[in-house]
Amino acid sequence: MATSKNGEVASLGNLSPAAGSHRTRKRLGRGIGSGLGKTAGKGHKGQRARKSGNVRPGFEGGQMKLYMRLPKRGFTNAKRVEFNIVNLEALNVFATGTKVDAKALNEAGLLRWSQLPVKLLGRGELGKKLDILVDRASASAQAAVEKAGGTLKLTGQLV
Repeated sequence: MATSKNGEVASLGNLSPAAGSHRTRKRLGRGIGSGLGKTAGKGHKGQRARKSGNVRPGFEGGQMKLYMRLPKRGFTNAKRVEFNIVNLEALNVFATGTKVDAKALNEAGLLRWSQLPVKLLGRGELGKKLDILVDRASASAQAAVEKAGGTLKLTGQLV
């Protein structure tokens, strides 16, 4: 059984939050003594004293907004392809001679999104002979797989 600070058995009736974890909310407009009475921290009159009174984000009083004064840059490439990135060092979890494809990589927990294509990059060392099937691979990754005695095949779906 858990006990409280003063040695009592903890129950729903004597629980309290950790020190410093709970801050009392500001009670506005509750008298002069509170420090937030009368105008409740809003000052006198004006737009910002009203119930819905504030300007929207980016509004500069009618002046042309900063985000509209700055030029647009770049574009979104409609043909961009996102990849699951797998480095050589991650493939050392597989046994020698294993066929490594997207399904095997996903089961090993090496893919972030199972529906995206896989690209093999050359970071790290590959110390095992593996048969690898991926969508794309860097030149350094291809060389490292062949140096380790394995084979690397590209699916050919993405050129």
